[in-house]
Amino acid sequence: MGKTAFVFPGQGSASVGMGRDIVAASPAAAAVWAEVTAAVPDLERRCFEGPLDELVETANAQPAIFAVDCACLAALQDAGFDPDIVAGHSLGEYAALVAAGALSLQDALPLVRARAEAMQAACARPGSMLAVTGLPDEQVAALVAAWDGAGVLAVANYNSPGQVVIAGDTAAVQEAAPRFVAAGARVTELVVGGAFHSPLMEPAEARFLPALEAAPIRDARLPVVSNTTARPATDALALRAALRNQIKGGVLWEQSVEAMLSAGVDTFVEVGPGRTLLGLIRRTAQKRDARPRLLNVEDAASLDKTIAVLRGRA
Repeated sequence: MGKTAFVFPGQGSASVGMGRDIVAASPAAAAVWAEVTAAVPDLERRCFEGPLDELVETANAQPAIFAVDCACLAALQDAGFDPDIVAGHSLGEYAALVAAGALSLQDALPLVRARAEAMQAACARPGSMLAVTGLPDEQVAALVAAWDGAGVLAVANYNSPGQVVIAGDTAAVQEAAPRFVAAGARVTELVVGGAFHSPLMEPAEARFLPALEAAPIRDARLPVVSNTTARPATDALALRAALRNQIKGGVLWEQSVEAMLSAGVDTFVEVGPGRTLLGLIRRTAQKRDARPRLLNVEDAASLDKTIAVLRGRA
């Protein structure tokens, strides 16, 4: 029998209205929501009413998405489902640690808020991110390594085969973009507040470190696939190191999906707003001719469908 992975989206998946339906549909989700919103002023208003430009600010978006991820997780767990393995994209790794029992909701939330504030402060140095689509990963990495212009340029995310995100100083990203186009790529500037998962986040890492060192992270009860290693881990020291390294380190999402497939995962459930991760998983699975079941939980309808599938009724 195959294994089930719960995967959790991160920053970039925010939308006005997220969380409202799942909180109304599930008492377990509502309980999580009440706990988080009691600690984070205006979180519910931003999620349910917006405006979008306020919601997507880094300091607001990260706690909001974490809250929705954990509310959706609670709804699934209340229905009797637990994963065999978990992973989260960037910020989503915190919800994955909650799912794995390495962090409680109460301990994870202050960490998420500290991370968000540290990353937003680091965005004082203008930075950008650019999705590069249509080139082999190795070619994108080689073009970045050959960068000889001014400023920082780095690979930030390996998302799926043929989709790599680069990050760096805004001027460097803008100057480098035509080089990728000339090599045959499509490029899309991401609407983000800074150059996440790049050396420009070094000040954020330093600011975040005291909160991380004080956090009571425990050994996980099931494997967590880390963004920065793409390997499963349960040891608390390894999980803590992964959270530190991911702030300025690249997200190895494609490699993480490959690791889960190799571990026998045949069902992925995206837990939280949107279905972006399922698209990335589908493309990675196609590369190795795998066809896992792809499910999600973000509202009452998707919760009901996923429960039915997992129970074998659909």
